[in-house]
Amino acid sequence: MLDSLTLTAPELPAVAAFYDAALGALGWVRVDELVDEEEDAAAVEAVGWGPRDGASRVWVVTGAVPTTGLHLRLTARSRAEVETFHARAVAADGTTFAAPRRWPIYRTGEFNAIVRDPLGNLVEVVAPE
Repeated sequence: MLDSLTLTAPELPAVAAFYDAALGALGWVRVDELVDEEEDAAAVEAVGWGPRDGASRVWVVTGAVPTTGLHLRLTARSRAEVETFHARAVAADGTTFAAPRRWPIYRTGEFNAIVRDPLGNLVEVVAPE
């Protein structure tokens, strides 16, 4: 079972804003924000999102070499959540890879959308129909 996933971003604030919007559409929130405790007024170096009552499942950490080419697939409760994810993700500097739709050839009974994050990773959200 997958416990969590970590992405690396050279510009954490921009990528975190994307994930705030995209994952927020699924009801996820920032569960964790980590800073270097040895620095005064340290910037946030890691952000983790998850369900309101759970642990962080998706992390973005500051790093010089960005994570690219990843395909993350998450589940939604409804078609409306998939559509909200797509709209919010694109409004937050994401790029449409696949607009919300059914994929009858590949995935019968599903409705999904795929957005490329600011780093170039694909974030897919799928709901049963």
